[in-house]
Amino acid sequence: MRDMVGAMTKPVFIHAGAHRTGSSSFQMCLARNRAGLEANGYDLAYPGRDGVPGGALRLKLPGPRHGARRVPDFAASLRAHLAELSPDPDRALILSEENIPGRMIHFYDGQFFPASARRLESLAAALEAPPAHLLYVLRPYDQLFVSAYRKRAEDNPVTPFAQLVPHFLAMDRGWPELVAEFRDILKPRRLTVLDYAARGDSRSLLARLVPDLSEAALDEPLEAVNVSATDAALIELQSRYGAGESLSREDWKAVLARHAGDRTARGVAAFSETEQQALRTRYTHDLERVAALDGVVFG
Repeated sequence: MRDMVGAMTKPVFIHAGAHRTGSSSFQMCLARNRAGLEANGYDLAYPGRDGVPGGALRLKLPGPRHGARRVPDFAASLRAHLAELSPDPDRALILSEENIPGRMIHFYDGQFFPASARRLESLAAALEAPPAHLLYVLRPYDQLFVSAYRKRAEDNPVTPFAQLVPHFLAMDRGWPELVAEFRDILKPRRLTVLDYAARGDSRSLLARLVPDLSEAALDEPLEAVNVSATDAALIELQSRYGAGESLSREDWKAVLARHAGDRTARGVAAFSETEQQALRTRYTHDLERVAALDGVVFG
């Protein structure tokens, strides 16, 4: 038990996403630089989605249906899991996982990460000490909702985008509320928030997360990770899902590859100019609110 507790009071550096801001590419950067990072005293924890090598993180946190009484159980399980990934109390941990606040599926109901508080409470209890640094990248709402919809449409039958637009426009909250939860619940010693346009490449983001790496020779991954499907590919996929097909991974990849060169926009997911402007105005206002939050380093 002593080793487990010691492991979780070590310095922890968290890249928490957000979704659709190049998180898989960042995790590929961690994988590509694993040998050098480990040699410098850093253990790594990230998921293996999208074929990222060495991804062993299995983040299990509460969903909307779980109450406060379940937080200790989730925390204990996650604490043990992180201790397996980084058992030495003298080594720091770099953790990257965009699902920390929750899943994007709730956007379709006009809910912006409804279980985030319980999830962050569980993570805070698992870590047992404030993270050394938490970094979060924000994406404009119009881009985020379109990208989230397109990603889900790759693997699941989806409601037509136009029917979901009212929920996106009436989202119950946004980035300022979520960033405030990161600050107030996890209490990181440093909390950095970036606009997606200022993200830079993945190795620069890693050096920003872990300042001691600013002089390290980090490699940028050459592989394109989690590339979005074209409209033509999504139309075929939705047609086949609608017909009741369940595609193998090989068949799914074949559909994406067959239509990869067809970049013609076919209106699979698009806001009107008025809708887009409303979301962009809200995002601009919310960036100002985030920048004004005490304890947040913005930009």
